[in-house]
Amino acid sequence: MSTPDLSMFFVVDPPRYQDMGCYLAASIRTHLDEDVDLIGYCPADTIKDMDPYALAIFKKLKVDIRPMDTQGAFDPPYPHGNKMIAAAQPRRTPYSAFLDSDILFIGATRVADLIKPGHVSLTPAASMYWSGQKIWKDIYAACEMPMPADRIWLARQRRRKLMPYFSAGFFVFPEGPANDANESFVDVWMRLARMIDKVDIIKKRPYLDQMSLPLAIRAAGLDWNILPEEQHYILGGQMRGEPLPSDMKIKAIHYRNMKVLKEVDMLRKAKGMLEQHVGVRRFDRVDPAKLLADD
Repeated sequence: MSTPDLSMFFVVDPPRYQDMGCYLAASIRTHLDEDVDLIGYCPADTIKDMDPYALAIFKKLKVDIRPMDTQGAFDPPYPHGNKMIAAAQPRRTPYSAFLDSDILFIGATRVADLIKPGHVSLTPAASMYWSGQKIWKDIYAACEMPMPADRIWLARQRRRKLMPYFSAGFFVFPEGPANDANESFVDVWMRLARMIDKVDIIKKRPYLDQMSLPLAIRAAGLDWNILPEEQHYILGGQMRGEPLPSDMKIKAIHYRNMKVLKEVDMLRKAKGMLEQHVGVRRFDRVDPAKLLADD
């Protein structure tokens, strides 16, 4: 069997992220057009707390659960940085995609549409209302990089184009060395994030991962490939309470919490995809021994 082109990975820290991760994995197995490696990373100090039903579901869905050491990566600890730690782990595929656990695929998705050589594929952030644009001068100065001339449309803040600022909830990147210093994209991302973290910049927690992302892409010698909004449709915020748009063929939604998922009538779909692959709709109905009896 040949090696897939893409690994898709997410964090399964229990209890919340393990359950969301089960829905995410089932949705990937339902809607991706080809086989991908699925990996769930859990902090080494909490992996013992994962529930047996979740471990059985992940095994049935061919999700490789791997521990990751999060101690000392950031000082003080930075939980949002777990995605960066996960991204830095070794994988066998030429491309990898990180997904927040609160993402659900709801439409057919082609792996080829997510991958672009020399690029990080991702979507603009929903908004940047937490700060004005002047903050970027300090961010780029902290990394000793010039300000870019580029401006982009954010997903929900559309009065004018703004500095490049992307969601760190779903991005696809090439593995392996990316620049002349033999650093990978993730090596560069971690290095720049730590440089920014040493400087007194407002809201660097919790936004350190996102504020460093556009700098890391360019510093690694890559460029950004902006995916259509349909590929990563962000719910909540000012969109809270609105139904999914009927004129868009949405492939994946970023729902933030289970209440929002229910509000857009997608919780039943999530449970249906779980049932399709596992045989039950509810976690409390999972019998791990029975589920894995045929494996």
